[in-house]
Amino acid sequence: MKTLKLLFTIIITGTLLSSCTTIFEESFDDYDYQPSLEEVVSEYDLWYVDYHRTSGNGDIPFMSRAFTLSFNNGILYANNNIADIGRTGRGLGIDVGTYNTFNGLLETDHDLDGANDFDITIISNNEIRLYNYRQNVNYYLIGYDANNFDYDKLFYENIEYFLQEYDAWKKTDAIGGVANAFDYENFLAFTPDNITTFYSSQDGFGTDIDSIDWSYIGGYEVFDVTGFEDLKILTLNYDNGDIEEFELSVINDSKINLYHINSETTYEFSGRGFVQYLKSEKIVKTTKDVVRNNNRKRTKVKREKKNRRNLK
Repeated sequence: MKTLKLLFTIIITGTLLSSCTTIFEESFDDYDYQPSLEEVVSEYDLWYVDYHRTSGNGDIPFMSRAFTLSFNNGILYANNNIADIGRTGRGLGIDVGTYNTFNGLLETDHDLDGANDFDITIISNNEIRLYNYRQNVNYYLIGYDANNFDYDKLFYENIEYFLQEYDAWKKTDAIGGVANAFDYENFLAFTPDNITTFYSSQDGFGTDIDSIDWSYIGGYEVFDVTGFEDLKILTLNYDNGDIEEFELSVINDSKINLYHINSETTYEFSGRGFVQYLKSEKIVKTTKDVVRNNNRKRTKVKREKKNRRNLK
């Protein structure tokens, strides 16, 4: 592990300059090449912010909002949404500010958060740590080229935030199983106010999102599934005491499957009313009546694990 500091300078004397090129190349090969800071941060198209590994007691808002960061020719890009990732800004996200690496530090100037400096530590070939001494906080970033970005990791590690990115989830299909009370639930909503609140509605399928009567409310929890990286368990705890448990899987960035464990019914839900979070955390598009938090930030999520009850 090595910390990048000031740019490295090779001083070559006149004698060496007059020597043959082959001698210089042989001598250069003896050195452990140290990349410049610019080479490090621009080596990958996307840096996934592994927020669950964040350490320290401070916070830098744009870091806790971003799912990915990109450093490209002095421009700082961020993906603050999971849905639509890979398309926004040709995959890089939106332009949120500038950066430079001229003095051995990563200096960022976010359009709203202002200036922040980071020491960079190389952890492995595609992992770096960003440390801000003013806030005493460490952020861990994993580098990917655009064509091999781990979308599954992004979606499943941050599933609570993905569920929040639509005004409503509309039931679009129900397959198999036996009749149960959840058959009548046609809309779900997950709000970012505390990452634990959900709403549901039995309104008809043609109901406009703005007109939905969110008559049911409760708390929800997501569990990891032992032995599975691409599956979660979602528990809906209604305020009236009812509990519904599902196996949750992601189909794409606007569609999910909920397998109702007790009835063995598979419900398909599609997102309606995409909520785009930009650099200011202002909500560009929202139609749902439920209170939203204009300062959505990621928090470190520590999930309990459950065993899979129904092996299909």
